[in-house]
Amino acid sequence: MTSTATALRRDPTAQAFLLMRVVFTVAPILFGIDKFAEVLTDDWTKYLAPEFNDLLPGSASDAMHIVGIVEIAAGLVVAIAPRFGGLIVAGWLGGIIVSLLLVGGYGDIALRDFGLLAGALSLSRLATAYAAAPQSAPAGPVGATRGPSHTHVPA
Repeated sequence: MTSTATALRRDPTAQAFLLMRVVFTVAPILFGIDKFAEVLTDDWTKYLAPEFNDLLPGSASDAMHIVGIVEIAAGLVVAIAPRFGGLIVAGWLGGIIVSLLLVGGYGDIALRDFGLLAGALSLSRLATAYAAAPQSAPAGPVGATRGPSHTHVPA
């Protein structure tokens, strides 16, 4: 069994890193696609603050298509470079939070997105730890407290 497979079986931090990497890859891509498909909501523009819409060219609908493209790109960056992608997603979520608060009436969604922002930052930090880990180091026995500096999950 490879050291990566061993780490994924035995190391909770490796499992958390992989889970967060998958979620922060898939979710932005799906949300981005939905800006065009409109399955989750039939009006994404209601979440766009007029202050942001004024900065972007075209209509609010055009702006949401730009948002969709950025979200798809952010998900792809997380898949390829989670350390950097996590920061991009966190920054993007910060912008969404500001927009929701400016629109008003969406404080609950803004709070949820703040939790996602914290998760994206955590992904970036975990990716930093795994990128610095030696590639050939063993994962260690089950229950050991050897963290990311002793295991490697490809970033």
